[in-house]
Amino acid sequence: MAGKFELKVAKSGQFHFNLLAGNGQIIMQSEMYESKASALNGIASIQKNAADDARYERLVSKSEKPYFVLKAGNHQVIGQSQMYESEAGRDNGIESVKKNAPEAEVVDLTA
Repeated sequence: MAGKFELKVAKSGQFHFNLLAGNGQIIMQSEMYESKASALNGIASIQKNAADDARYERLVSKSEKPYFVLKAGNHQVIGQSQMYESEAGRDNGIESVKKNAPEAEVVDLTA
C-alpha cells in the first residue's frame, strides 16, 4: 500500500496534515496553516523536496530522542518526524519519507 497525506482541520480552524506510510503509521507531520491552500502548498513542497537528502536535518531532542525535520529550499521547516528510539530508526523514517512522499495521494478530511 502506498503512502498518503491526510489533510485535516484542527479545532482552532487551522489546517494541518500528516504523511502516513503504507502501513498507516505517521512518519511526518506539518505545522498549522491558516488556510487550506497554504496546507496544500506545504504538501506540494514536501513532495518536491522529499527526495533531496540535503533537505533533511537530523536532530536530537532535549530528551535525547533522535528525530528529523524536512526543510524547503528557503530553509523553512515543512515537516517534522516523530521521536525515535535510535538514530537507525530516524534514518529509516527519512528513507520512508523519500519513498512515500513524492507520489503520495492527498486525502482531504476537512469536509
